[in-house]
Amino acid sequence: MVLAAPLAPAPLNGQWRGPLKLLGGEITIVITIVPLTNGTYYAALDAPQQRISRMPVDVEVKDDDLTLRIEQAGSSFVGKIQEDGATLTGTWKQPGVTAPMVLKRAMASTQAATKFKATPPYRQSDVTFTNPSTKQRLAGTLTVPAGEGPFAGVVLLSDSGPQSREVEVPGYRMFGQLADYLTRHGVAVLRFDDRGVGKSGGTYANATTADLVTDAQAALAYLRNSPLVSAHRVGLLGHGEGANVALLAAAGAGRAPAFVVSLAGYGQTGYDVLLRQQGEIMRLIGADPAQVKAAQDVYQRTVGIIRQTPDNAAARTKVAALLAGANMGLDGSMARARAVQLTSPWARYFFDFDPQAKLDKVQCSVLLLNGTADLQVSARRNMTPLYKALRRANRTATNYKLTGVNHLFQAPPAQWPLVNAAPQAVFSPEALKLVHSWIAQETKLPGGPLPVTVKRPGPTRKVNRTPSTNRTRS
Repeated sequence: MVLAAPLAPAPLNGQWRGPLKLLGGEITIVITIVPLTNGTYYAALDAPQQRISRMPVDVEVKDDDLTLRIEQAGSSFVGKIQEDGATLTGTWKQPGVTAPMVLKRAMASTQAATKFKATPPYRQSDVTFTNPSTKQRLAGTLTVPAGEGPFAGVVLLSDSGPQSREVEVPGYRMFGQLADYLTRHGVAVLRFDDRGVGKSGGTYANATTADLVTDAQAALAYLRNSPLVSAHRVGLLGHGEGANVALLAAAGAGRAPAFVVSLAGYGQTGYDVLLRQQGEIMRLIGADPAQVKAAQDVYQRTVGIIRQTPDNAAARTKVAALLAGANMGLDGSMARARAVQLTSPWARYFFDFDPQAKLDKVQCSVLLLNGTADLQVSARRNMTPLYKALRRANRTATNYKLTGVNHLFQAPPAQWPLVNAAPQAVFSPEALKLVHSWIAQETKLPGGPLPVTVKRPGPTRKVNRTPSTNRTRS
């Protein structure tokens, strides 16, 4: 008799949350974990009370052992996967804190989960296209308004880290909501899975910001050639690093997009962005000034080693030794894994990435939006330098700060609708209106949502660009 091999445990996929006890109180930690096609994971941490969203998390799984490393916060979680993934039990460590923690799988709202599955009043199809530079196929969703067209169009580009076409955390589909709104209001939208995510080929870990520009250009070409889309009215909308990808594409030698929308694009160098994020987040989770300074000193020394050591094997040995001996809560295995990530092509490129370097070559109008509650990408430190650099180069740029909006462009929690008696996160309605009205003006769209029975575009409506009372314009 031949015995069947035991089944491998199902990959972790979902959201887990639990309390973290700190001096003077308790905060809720939320971890989202998504399996990738190469067998690894993408994960992010949210701490809603601290206004932290989408902080990168490194995941290591071996049988039922789980290690989560949150380098930006100088924190880690080491524990066990229990009850078929329903519970993650272990120990949380951060500067000055070592505490037991239990994370329970969160169940998304049934209504939220099905919200975008209802038949929409527009055409929707799964599509694939090829990046001619890499020969890799990318997969996404194309939504086209009802009616005859031709319609203006926009490609959505995600923030750093491998993301699905929805840019999803349970209960909130950032790009799903954005695409739905824009398509209902007359704009064709293409959103796609990043390399190595969902149905897209390739490996995300090997891609730099510059490499991702070729994916954006391939998506732009595909949308331009799509039926019912007006090829000369197709632009790019990027979030976080995706905004910088869009600006690089607009500054490139090829055919420029018709417009660029930047949602929380970086204006500082990658090195400065990561340094500031680390300090801000550590302070929010309770680290004292001395602990923040120590962690940032380690970061600066780490980047210095990487810059001075082009050979990855040698750099990883030095970085792992530094991290393991720096009292950061990392054992030898964790330090080596972190050293591999810090010497990846993306990290090496991003440390020295200057998002202002090519703005004088941008060939289209740009809309810059940032939220005042965004801790990852400060509007003052990032949007303002982008705006000034574009204006110095005599490029057309418009910028707005949205009050109370966070990095995921969620409206302030007080404005969330109730779903099953619980608040449901939504994309800022103010941001949606701003994006649409600006695209409408740039592409001369008719105003208002398009009904299902539209036969031809209506008359052009003048867009009111005066900021309302709950946003500020710089």
